[in-house]
Amino acid sequence: MSSSSSDKVRASHILIKHQGSRRKASWKDPEGRIISNTTRDAAVSQLKSLRDDIVSGKSKFEDVASRYSDCSSAKRGGDLGSFGRNQMQKPFEEATYALKVGEMSDIVDTDSGVHIIIRTA
Repeated sequence: MSSSSSDKVRASHILIKHQGSRRKASWKDPEGRIISNTTRDAAVSQLKSLRDDIVSGKSKFEDVASRYSDCSSAKRGGDLGSFGRNQMQKPFEEATYALKVGEMSDIVDTDSGVHIIIRTA
């Protein structure tokens, strides 16, 4: 699969931060109290159940992102806009580029926390 560096993707994500996250504060936990007490396993299991709700059609990705994501993109339903290569953390970039448009990733680990990503363009 060859791709030129001008290939941009667009994605939305849901981020759950945990003890191992690089920055332990978020828009909904400015003191980082909850995040500091959240293990990676707990973050993953929360994210898995949210993902199941989205897959089963019980919840919409945007709604889940705006309620639960620890990223400020939550205010836009998780939308990160478009980005090219080398703009995101490597695991995030690789996961996004591997998705087809409209497809949702499994759990992706980065220095920021654990994510699920949906590629939108």
